[in-house]
Amino acid sequence: MKKLLSLVLCLTLVLALMGCSQEEEAVATDGKRDDLKLTVYAGLMEDHALLAVQEFEKATGVKTEMVRMSGGEIFARIKAEKENPSASVWYGGGALTFMAADNEGLLEEYKSPTAVDIPEQFKDPEGAWTGIYVGYLGIEGNKAWLEENNLELPSTWDDLLKPEFKGNIVVAHPGSSSTAYNLLSTILQIKGEDAGFEYLQKFSDQVRQYTKSGSAPGRMAGTGEAPIAIGFLHDAIKYQEEGYTDLIFTAAEEGTGYEIGAAAIIKDAPDLEAAKMFIDWCLTKEAQELGKTVGSFQFLTNTNAIPPEQAMSLKETILIDYDFQWAADNRDKFLEKFMELTKTTPPTE
Repeated sequence: MKKLLSLVLCLTLVLALMGCSQEEEAVATDGKRDDLKLTVYAGLMEDHALLAVQEFEKATGVKTEMVRMSGGEIFARIKAEKENPSASVWYGGGALTFMAADNEGLLEEYKSPTAVDIPEQFKDPEGAWTGIYVGYLGIEGNKAWLEENNLELPSTWDDLLKPEFKGNIVVAHPGSSSTAYNLLSTILQIKGEDAGFEYLQKFSDQVRQYTKSGSAPGRMAGTGEAPIAIGFLHDAIKYQEEGYTDLIFTAAEEGTGYEIGAAAIIKDAPDLEAAKMFIDWCLTKEAQELGKTVGSFQFLTNTNAIPPEQAMSLKETILIDYDFQWAADNRDKFLEKFMELTKTTPPTE
């Protein structure tokens, strides 16, 4: 009887071990990692960021949470959390702010194997950040307001200084928005520092409201809350597609700046393995093409990715020879001077 009982126990143990082995093999074959978790700070449009996080979790099994903020807010949050980071990935927003963060040692260098499909001009040579899209800066307006006032949409940066637009322009604040800092550094590169700051001081006198987020002004122009706005043109296309038919836009004739939207791992990331998986995934053709399904119409950096048809209308835009490193290296100095000249501070709401 004892021998029989021992035999039964042995068989039970063997079967259990076989079951565990089969389960482990199934997990390995499936490739899902539900033992990992990840928190992402996202500078993309919220619908785009949410879809990306959902698809990443579906593809990898990694439990993923997303917090949406503007680029400047993310930079400030990462600096504040330097000693004890809450998130592991910074996803979306202009590379200028990523470069400034890298200058302060806030990013983890990681050269993803997927980055082989990203051209050199769209990524940091040391792997601190990698570009995921490209967007062009532009001037937006409310067609109904312009027609009522018998005005044309401004077509140059200097047009924005005309008396008829005083108190009628909405733009984000460069201290909180990577979009607005792109505008600031674009003007300085077109006009030179001295003339550029003189222009920005005059421009600020024209501004009705500084917003926290770079995407807000374009929507305000679309709804009629603001006659004139500055923002990225892919956002303007998104708002048109959403039904804001009074929204019109153009790029400045003398040339405009552009952003490289980026992704990076935060220094001392609490979930480094999952963070690397996310970077590998978000650089792929499939991940980059998700944006156009929710109205994000940027040009894409993966050479195999098919850009949205809507972006093709912007192909002939005149771009300046944008010096990203210069703009990033001087960010603190330029922001301090801008706020001193304009007597403004980044909005908190």
